[in-house]
Amino acid sequence: MNAVKGIMAIVGVAAIMMGALWILQGLDIVRWPESSFMLGDRIWTRNGAILAVVGALLVWFSRKR
Repeated sequence: MNAVKGIMAIVGVAAIMMGALWILQGLDIVRWPESSFMLGDRIWTRNGAILAVVGALLVWFSRKR
């Protein structure tokens, strides 16, 4: 069971980081890559926030006993 919790934590942290990148791209703060279709698109801000929350939940569930 510890292996599953470890995988959940890793996937959760990755989801938080990817969600943060999507949020920043959607807000047009991070302009990488320069030709990305996500830049300045508020839909990607919403999608990033959802992904970050799901990642936080995965990390939280992995830390529970």
